[in-house]
Amino acid sequence: MGQVTETIGRGLARFLTKQVRQSIQVATISQEKLAATLQPGDVLLVEGDTRVSVAIKYLTQSTWSHAALYIGNVLPHGAPWELPRVLIEADLKEGVRAITLAHYAQMHTRICRPVGLSNDDRKRVVDYVVARIGHHYDLKHIFDLLRYLLPTIPVPTRFRRRMLALGSNDPTRAICSTLIAQAFESVRYPILPEIQRTWSDDPARADCYADIYRIRHHSLFTPRDFDISPYFDIIKPAIENGFNYRSLAWSDTTHDPKRVQCEVAKVKE
Repeated sequence: MGQVTETIGRGLARFLTKQVRQSIQVATISQEKLAATLQPGDVLLVEGDTRVSVAIKYLTQSTWSHAALYIGNVLPHGAPWELPRVLIEADLKEGVRAITLAHYAQMHTRICRPVGLSNDDRKRVVDYVVARIGHHYDLKHIFDLLRYLLPTIPVPTRFRRRMLALGSNDPTRAICSTLIAQAFESVRYPILPEIQRTWSDDPARADCYADIYRIRHHSLFTPRDFDISPYFDIIKPAIENGFNYRSLAWSDTTHDPKRVQCEVAKVKE
């Protein structure tokens, strides 16, 4: 029976990770600028184009359906002609894997950077996800996958986040933002914690209180949470690397040929 459900689960995973062409995506930043801006520990949000992405975007009411962690050049390099694998992601079908930045070069992305994360904790976050390369979602739990087959069924808002929580008890299962949430949880870095306000019992200090932070269960995190978290900066490469609107070459203006040739030469370099 276990083999049968595993086979069905793999079939569902293949179906859900198929691309859908609902709209044409346009990357808002070049791969070169993205690579020049990313730092280890950054979360890269992606506007996915698969069937499961449609479901996640609907259930979270967000543009973002996928998240990957930038790890820098910590993995061994392959052949000289191969691009470095600098992102770690948890893919529904392939499991936790390392991929190149080019994998999402044509997609709309956003960089979310943890604020004030120490170098030691940054390394621990990176090491956490690297150590889990090869882990897979337990595809025998097919009911966790079936919920994505009808991505736009009416679901009350209060139940949407729970629908994204995966029911498998396999500790090696990992889906997208769950893996990244666990990595930050390992160093006690907040994403969207529950905050409980505790008031003082001292009558003389009745107006004093303390905020107690409680970590949400990692299975309840979604890509959108990194976007709206007050503890992550939104980094825009076009601005981060210096932006001058007067330097833009518009199609309805006359260009200086020498300037155009210079800019082309810089791109080739």
